[in-house]
Amino acid sequence: MRITLKSKRPIDISMGHRINIENWDTERQRVNSAERKANDINGEIEKWKSSANEVFIRYGVLEHREPSPDEFKQLFNDEIGRKLVFEESNEIQGIISVESAFDEYINSVGVQNSWSPSSYKKNETVKKHFVSSLNGKSFLHIDTDVLHEFIQYLLKKGLRNTTVAKDYQFVRWFLSWARRKGYYNGRADEDFRPRLKGTDGNQKEIIYLSLDELKQLESFQIPVTKKHLYHVRDVFLFCCYTSLRYSDVKKLNKSDIQGNKFRVVTQKTADAIIIDLNKKAIDILDRYKGVKGRLALPVISNQKYNQYLKELGRLAGLNTETQVVYYKGGRRYDEYYPKYELLTSHVARRTFVVTALQLGIPVEVIIRWTGHSNYDALKPYVAIVDTLKRSEMDKFDQL
Repeated sequence: MRITLKSKRPIDISMGHRINIENWDTERQRVNSAERKANDINGEIEKWKSSANEVFIRYGVLEHREPSPDEFKQLFNDEIGRKLVFEESNEIQGIISVESAFDEYINSVGVQNSWSPSSYKKNETVKKHFVSSLNGKSFLHIDTDVLHEFIQYLLKKGLRNTTVAKDYQFVRWFLSWARRKGYYNGRADEDFRPRLKGTDGNQKEIIYLSLDELKQLESFQIPVTKKHLYHVRDVFLFCCYTSLRYSDVKKLNKSDIQGNKFRVVTQKTADAIIIDLNKKAIDILDRYKGVKGRLALPVISNQKYNQYLKELGRLAGLNTETQVVYYKGGRRYDEYYPKYELLTSHVARRTFVVTALQLGIPVEVIIRWTGHSNYDALKPYVAIVDTLKRSEMDKFDQL
């Protein structure tokens, strides 16, 4: 229930009931009969509405004015005969602040889902932005307008739409958790789905190496003065041939490898998957069989790895001009880079997916190797392969 006083911030009252949104009659402002306990809830709505009107009547007749928010709260609570149901500040006993709840969420869910350090850091950043955008508002005030304000807050910081969309998803996960804990009774996170340009899954920017570029990198003769790039190339190519993420190849043990396959529990999703090894991947592993230690490959820090990948790509001549398109709000940005400047550890995983699709391997098989949850996650890759098929067919026009 929401009470609006002249020139005052609306007062929200949580009645403590949850119903299916389809069973709410907006015009009548009542629960439809299809909802269980509809009569009880509607009766309580009538009682609360009557109590609210009684407060206004008393102040109107006796003092010829509207009550202040604090006066309204006190008399309304007396009318319905229960303890304080409002949250005016985050210091009210028994009411948890959004920031405290977010801290609890990070600590409990992080342990439960075995978050990586980067996941903790990302959630801390999102918490900081969300709490700042609320400007002191509590859970009782979080509605679609408040979530819209959060989106605008992020956009004003100059973040790309893709980043804004990801940050909002983090907030949605948090609010869903808060609802299960009983901290948040609203449904704004389910109702509010912002449409941001460039965030459609099919428009996802995917940087990958073509088959020709993969062969070019593989056959490139690394100068003897650049020995540090040998291991970097081996690790990168191994990921190109197996779909492994950097976080997983870094902790791959020799004991994980059983013949022509290996088992890995992914750090990002904690899923256990079995990946078959092809000849190229086995050849790379064989180079390090005699190296002391339990790790299968010599993986350096992610920062150095990405730095050296760009150096390797430049020396190998991966200079194809590559367009990067992104949006900030409604404005589109087009930037162009030589391919080597865009090389990162994740390019290997994307290269694996595109190559596998080009080779005609069924999507159902690919997701068993990559650990993707469903076909939708691979739609952007399928779109790339469809485009490549079109360009290849055009070669017949040159006959």
